[in-house]
Amino acid sequence: MLNKTSPNEIKAKSDHRRWPLLWRTIFLLTIFVVISQTVIYLWVQRSVNGHFEQMDSEILTHAAFNLRKRVNQLDEETALLTSLDSSTSQISAPIGADHVYSSWLDYDIKTLVADKNGRLLSSAPSDFANELPTDFNLLSLWQNNRKQQFAIEIDHKNYRAVIVQDNQTLALIALPIDVHHQYLLQFNRQLSMILLAITLLLVSVAAFSVYWGFAPLATIVQKMKGINPEKLDERIIVNDMPRELRPLAESYNLMMSKLESNFESLSRFSNNIAHELRTPLATVSTQSQVMLSRPRQINDYVEQLHHQHDTLAQLSSLINNMLLLAKTQKGLGNSQLKLVDIELLMTKLIDYFELIAEERNLTFEKVGEFGAVLGDEGLLQRLFANLISNAIYYAESESIITIETASAHTTSALKITITNKMVKPLTQIEANQLFERFHRHHKTTTMHAGSGLGLSIVQAIARAHNGKVSITIKEDVYFQVEVLLSPVQNDS
Repeated sequence: MLNKTSPNEIKAKSDHRRWPLLWRTIFLLTIFVVISQTVIYLWVQRSVNGHFEQMDSEILTHAAFNLRKRVNQLDEETALLTSLDSSTSQISAPIGADHVYSSWLDYDIKTLVADKNGRLLSSAPSDFANELPTDFNLLSLWQNNRKQQFAIEIDHKNYRAVIVQDNQTLALIALPIDVHHQYLLQFNRQLSMILLAITLLLVSVAAFSVYWGFAPLATIVQKMKGINPEKLDERIIVNDMPRELRPLAESYNLMMSKLESNFESLSRFSNNIAHELRTPLATVSTQSQVMLSRPRQINDYVEQLHHQHDTLAQLSSLINNMLLLAKTQKGLGNSQLKLVDIELLMTKLIDYFELIAEERNLTFEKVGEFGAVLGDEGLLQRLFANLISNAIYYAESESIITIETASAHTTSALKITITNKMVKPLTQIEANQLFERFHRHHKTTTMHAGSGLGLSIVQAIARAHNGKVSITIKEDVYFQVEVLLSPVQNDS
């Protein structure tokens, strides 16, 4: 079964993405710092607790050792420790007890001594026995904690204790640890405050760093807000940007350069369209007004209609060419792509243009095998027809127009070269300008006056087929056009 995302989850994800970058960075950093500080807090607390436990353990071990040593030395005095007032059932201080326990009283250690049956014999200090609960049983503690240190609470006081056994008695050695607990409580409170202050300081520094680090983005934002047709020449100084933002600044400058170039090209194109359409429309309007100014013969009307028909045909051709440019700029869809036999297409075009070429004593020379490419047959026919017609119109009389093919660097590409000898040589810079829309060079307009869209259409069709077209001037007199075609690849 498919997992469907609920609307609440979609809304939560959308809200998270709307968070400003500053707050997202602070949020993630805060989580990381809190987790890190928690780990540090637990580690420090465990280390301090371990230190106190180790210190208490050493004190108790030392006290137990001294107890065994004194008991062994004072075997004769141990009989006195068993004296007990039977009438009051109270423990009396034994003779020699102070000598036995004085070695560890510096640590405020308290002791209880009982016989093998758990009956208390003595305590040090003497009032320690009065603090014991009524259910206190030293023998039971010994059975549960043999030779192990353990924590015990007596009269609301915390002790760390150990029970020592010899042949006749059991001795409880208890070390008060309430001071340690109070110290640990105060230490934990101070440690928490320190870690909290460090967390706030780190988050504040991070927030300031992010804000200060991304401050240069405000420059780009202001530049983007100020984009308008009158300020397309403004650029960002890349060297003033941080190293991490320089690629963004360079991309912005490149984008603005393309926008400026495209806007200027569109502006020139609009002006050229207006100029190209204004002249024939003005001619038709003027001729119509002249014909309507007074009655005329039928032949005059017929002749004028022929002139207007030719003018309208030019307008129709111009509009069709502009529509063709718009069509090719959008690219080609999969439905338009078919396998086109360039060999057959080139043969048909040469047969068609041979009659026109014969009028100027021009001949064609076809070299190589042209094969086939994937593309739109009508557009490719228009591409090569424009190139061959231009070669005929601008070639020197009684010369040869060579059409040859050669293998490109990629196996799927096809390179076709059309070469002719020019009547009026062009420079390489002048030749490159021929791809501009409505461009008519003064050296080429004497023999043939076109709309200036022929090579622009050729370039657009080549780009639509993922190819390119270029012009090369060879030996200052030969005009060479190279067309590189490759299969069209669409993501759709």
